[in-house]
Amino acid sequence: MNQIQFKTNINCGGCIKSVTPFLNALDDIDAWQVNTEVAEKILTVETEVSPNEMGHKVIAAVSEAGFTIQLLAG
Repeated sequence: MNQIQFKTNINCGGCIKSVTPFLNALDDIDAWQVNTEVAEKILTVETEVSPNEMGHKVIAAVSEAGFTIQLLAG
């Protein structure tokens, strides 16, 4: 299982609700969550897919939802 983390501007429950259909549409995500308690608003994604391949998909989905996202080096 790979755990990939991203810095985002998803900062509230409404934002999470907005991005949910975009992330849930990605077949290869086993689980995801956003920690809105930290300044970086960390999105953590769990997947069996390589971080490089999945990272691009997650960035595209979150960007399409209207949020900024950046892969954190891990």
